[in-house]
Amino acid sequence: MKHLTIHIYGHVQGVFFRAHTQELARELGVRGYIRNEPDGSVHIEAEGDEASLKEFVEWCHKGPPSARVTRLQSHEGVLEGYGDFEIYHH
Repeated sequence: MKHLTIHIYGHVQGVFFRAHTQELARELGVRGYIRNEPDGSVHIEAEGDEASLKEFVEWCHKGPPSARVTRLQSHEGVLEGYGDFEIYHH
């Protein structure tokens, strides 16, 4: 199991990015959460096995059809043991 903190920049709010990401995460068995940030980016905390996280991050580089991802940053972190993949609202 691995933990990734992911920040996604571009046209990623108002395009159902969070809902599509949640659906994919649950299909892949990835746990954690996603939330919109005030600067227009999206923040994700994701945990899963190496193969699932690789596929998850690859998808995040594109996102749903209406999204335009310009930059993605990710780094490993400490496992938190999330039980599901949630959408956090501010």
